[in-house]
Amino acid sequence: MNSTMDTGATGAAGEDPRGSAAPTLDIDRSDPAHRAWLNEAVRKVQADANRSADTHLLRFPLPGEWGVDLYLKDESTHPTGSLKHRLARSLFLYGLCNGWIRPDAPVVEASSGSTAISEAYFAGLVGVPFIAVMPRTTSREKTRLIELHGGQCHFVDDPRTMYEQAAALAERTGGHYMDQFTYAERATDWRGNNNIAESIYSQLRCERHPVPTWIVATAGTGGTSATIARYVRYMRHDTRVCVADPENSCFFDGWRTHDPHAVSDRGSRIEGIGRPRMEPSFVPGAIDRMMKVPDAASVAAVRVLDEVVGCKAGGSTGTGLWGALKIVAEMAGAGHKGSVVTLMCDPGVRYLDKYYSDAWLAEQGLDIGPYLRTVHTFLATGHWTG
Repeated sequence: MNSTMDTGATGAAGEDPRGSAAPTLDIDRSDPAHRAWLNEAVRKVQADANRSADTHLLRFPLPGEWGVDLYLKDESTHPTGSLKHRLARSLFLYGLCNGWIRPDAPVVEASSGSTAISEAYFAGLVGVPFIAVMPRTTSREKTRLIELHGGQCHFVDDPRTMYEQAAALAERTGGHYMDQFTYAERATDWRGNNNIAESIYSQLRCERHPVPTWIVATAGTGGTSATIARYVRYMRHDTRVCVADPENSCFFDGWRTHDPHAVSDRGSRIEGIGRPRMEPSFVPGAIDRMMKVPDAASVAAVRVLDEVVGCKAGGSTGTGLWGALKIVAEMAGAGHKGSVVTLMCDPGVRYLDKYYSDAWLAEQGLDIGPYLRTVHTFLATGHWTG
């Protein structure tokens, strides 16, 4: 069968520009059955967004006379229970529309758990297999939820090898390596379209400080902090963006020293955030401030959140909350008024055997007592001693 290939060269179709006849090719990927499957898959993913109401913005109680309001964007109310539901939806739409996700071919992801739960959900929604490549230390509850949504778990002993093992597994199975750490920042529409930043500003519209002074995020892929920071600049808000980073993560050091090759020699104890390498989706230039938060402080913060608000949250929420409380203390101490927003990333029920277990804290050598006293003293007196 004769066919044509447009190489961008001048000359008649099928004619080699050097003057001799050349073979021609025509690859048609518009198979009606595949296009019908793709259209239905995209519809299902878009329908999930239409079914999901916006997540709540919770107030953390502070003395009114401070003139500073603190809010937590509760992303645990998504259908798969975490901030990563937004990311997984964006990654699936990106992969489907790029032609990377195909019927019967597995989607493979490197994840510490929450992204894998959400991606397993969307894989089940569009009818493709899903395999999560995860650290062996991932909480048992996360593993259970991945399997509940029809996914499989492939464990690795060294979290630093997740990337290579996920890519190799995708190649062996003929599947697609989703690679959230590369594509998180580009799969999300940071200009708006109901992303998390647009939602925060919309929900603050009727508050006494509708434009937050600070938004405090944490970083796993870095996609959320990039989305928020880009949106702030695009909309010309005066908000500043801070990223709170846990122990055993390289993001703080890489940001501080402008080193894109910074690494950490061990994995983070705070699941979902902190990375051993500078991820492609982490955008240091968009971030105004970074904090290094001790893991014991992160755990203390979620314990206080449970005491004060009645919500159990994961350790990554504690990392961001600690950073937000420190910023509130700075603002109140300087007599500045305004609002601060941080994120409730996922529910604490996934970590009852970790961050809410005194036995686990002892095993890890973490003493949360001094950090609990810092927060309790601050809330009672307005003085930050940490």
